[in-house]
Amino acid sequence: ADRRAVVQAPVPAVVMYQRPAQFARTDFVGLPLNSDFSLDQPAMLAAIAVHKPAVLFLAYPNNPTGNLYDAADMVELIDALGETGIAVVDEAYEPFARTSFLKHLPEFENLVVMRTLSKLGLAGIRLGYMSAAPKLLAQFDKVRPPYNINVLTQVAAEFALEHLSVLNAQAEQLNAARTQMTAELAALPGVEVFTSAANFLLFRVKNSDDICEKLLASKILVKNMGKMHALLANCIRVTVSTPQENSAFLAALSAALH
Repeated sequence: ADRRAVVQAPVPAVVMYQRPAQFARTDFVGLPLNSDFSLDQPAMLAAIAVHKPAVLFLAYPNNPTGNLYDAADMVELIDALGETGIAVVDEAYEPFARTSFLKHLPEFENLVVMRTLSKLGLAGIRLGYMSAAPKLLAQFDKVRPPYNINVLTQVAAEFALEHLSVLNAQAEQLNAARTQMTAELAALPGVEVFTSAANFLLFRVKNSDDICEKLLASKILVKNMGKMHALLANCIRVTVSTPQENSAFLAALSAALH
């Protein structure tokens, strides 16, 4: 029997890489990141050599860790796939990272860069797009649903393009708030905060279950990541929001820690 196709990704990562792979009846191979959330490059390269994945997902920046992988490592992985696999660089959080793999498209015929309007404040219109070599896009077009974007979404997208400066300014405000929030979290006793290039922050506490429970009692909703993966033990993810909401969160967290 023919070997099943393989989808590969570093983990922890957003669950939407593994689930579609399972729905498509392919084998998902997740390679744990290093303890600092960087790519375990030897393990990634070894897995590519063994499994010859049809698709390799790389989030740039990664969710839920928020960090940017080393670009040279990513280029090496894309190159290692050769002609047998497609590398999908997920740039959902690009508005906040302000760095992109689009510039590498001319170098690689097997590279796809995906983006979405969801993180720019337009999640409700469910619109994303991919960039790739014309030859590769032609193959995707063969399996694209004939009516995949409705007219209301198209109108909303046109409106967004006309007001891109407003959306980008909003992203810059969130980046400034992220910097401030990172410093304030780092100043709290018993909190380890990780560098983020997204619109959220991941931080570690002594007991994430206890802290999340206390925050919820204060009407603050965060994501308890502690059970998602061993590398995320006692980690919590919080979205960077308005100054008022950020202050309310920090006050509630400070109270919960004492």
